Amino acid sequence: MTGSTKIPTWFWIASSAALVWNLMGVMAFVAQMMMTPETLQQLPQAERDIYANTPVWANIAFACAVIGGALGSVALLIKKTWALYLFVLSFAGICTQMFHVFFISNSFEVFGPGGMIMPIMVVIVAVALIWLSKNAASNNWTS
Repeated sequence: MTGSTKIPTWFWIASSAALVWNLMGVMAFVAQMMMTPETLQQLPQAERDIYANTPVWANIAFACAVIGGALGSVALLIKKTWALYLFVLSFAGICTQMFHVFFISNSFEVFGPGGMIMPIMVVIVAVALIWLSKNAASNNWTS
């Protein structure tokens, strides 16, 4: 990065918001992985079945999605071009996880149309972060 390249304020705001967003994803992942039998018992049976029947590969995809996104956000904040690779890893994890959610589990039946809002937002944000990291590299904001 050249010394004369001024990084716009919106980049820092977007990168910081991306980190917060992805850290919330990490917290959701940790909460899901640490769910106790007592906590599971408080959920409706259909939701318990979804958690109980989630395969390991879908949980690994979830981990890749949120950890890749959080590390990608940190990489943006420290102005590294390799943020793109972490966001692509995150997107691959999201796509794998969403394949399970939409085509293997019955989550749409359990959560209804409202259950589609968050997965759609996750995909949109992931694509936006890939664009942001490419844009930052092409503008020499990252090195």
